[in-house]
Amino acid sequence: MSPTIKVLLAEDQSMVREALAALLGLEDDIEVVAQVARGDEVLPAAREHDVDVALLDIEMPGATGIEAAALLSKELPAVKLVVLTTFGRPGYLRTAMESGADAFLVKDAPAAQLAEAVRKVLAGERVIDPTLAAAALAEGANPLTDREREILRAAENGSTNADLAAALHLSQGTVRNYLSTAIQKLTARNRAEAVRIAREKGWL
Repeated sequence: MSPTIKVLLAEDQSMVREALAALLGLEDDIEVVAQVARGDEVLPAAREHDVDVALLDIEMPGATGIEAAALLSKELPAVKLVVLTTFGRPGYLRTAMESGADAFLVKDAPAAQLAEAVRKVLAGERVIDPTLAAAALAEGANPLTDREREILRAAENGSTNADLAAALHLSQGTVRNYLSTAIQKLTARNRAEAVRIAREKGWL
């Protein structure tokens, strides 16, 4: 008999998390050994429970699933990473893969498909939802540079250029230039619209 695959489940909505845990628990070779509701709880839980595979929701408090994936990939490279999303935002696929994810699936995929993805990533395979893959190819690459993304993320809460400049240790002119370039690239009318477009496409 093959050894049980130890899984960590990170999902901030308790009903969804418990449903996923119950469905995966029906599989003979999979055991959900840890459940967390925050992205910043992922690494400590993965360490404590010596998990084989981490299933990570993208949107979580504390840290996003993609940030948690990047940290796990660096700190516990043996752990396989499955990123789950409810969003059809193709930009997330590219970002997730760059963060070290081994699989990228929609959260409402059938339980059997999730279980099979867990087995496949443990065997060294990559698993990508075909619809998301097609959308990502059609969408093209993220046009924003790392610095433009950083500034748009910082601008999300309505900070002034002066606030952004102070927080990012840049001059106000430099911040203005980055914002202007990002707004142009996204064909947005202003920074708020640029943030919204980039967020919708999964580019932040």
